[in-house]
Amino acid sequence: MIGRMARGALAGTVATAAMSGLMLAGARAGLMREQPPKRVVRALLPGHRHRPKPGERTLGTLAHFAFGAASGALFGLLAGGRRPRVPAGVAYALAIWVSGYQGWIPEFKIMPPISQDLPGRPAVMAAAHVVYGTALVLVLNRISPEPRRGLPPAPPPSDRVPASAGAAGRAR
Repeated sequence: MIGRMARGALAGTVATAAMSGLMLAGARAGLMREQPPKRVVRALLPGHRHRPKPGERTLGTLAHFAFGAASGALFGLLAGGRRPRVPAGVAYALAIWVSGYQGWIPEFKIMPPISQDLPGRPAVMAAAHVVYGTALVLVLNRISPEPRRGLPPAPPPSDRVPASAGAAGRAR
């Protein structure tokens, strides 16, 4: 269980890096003014929730990677030793996006819900979560041991021959 969670956390960290690249590209293209992780951290730090604070960019990046790693660890645990497929990872990532950006983030008045957000940001964030889910599965499958298929492995050979084998068994 710990191994699956650790592999999931590593895969989640790598997937967060891929996702962050798309989010930065979206910001540079003018589709997002500020990165959502920074806005979340800004709202959680002491002081006015919508005014910039020292260190929010760094803390936002750290929080984003921590959340991505934790989400990856949970996915690794949920995979249960199976090799998940990309659609499962994408569905998982989009569920995270919808539950956050249509749920708790607007509930805490950090950002508007997806349906009322600025044009462009929802598309970038949906695409970024598709990238996260895809990368999560690809990396997790790459670093996970192969699952057993078919019959369980035979027990290791023994030096002892059962008494019922008789002389033929001892002659081997």
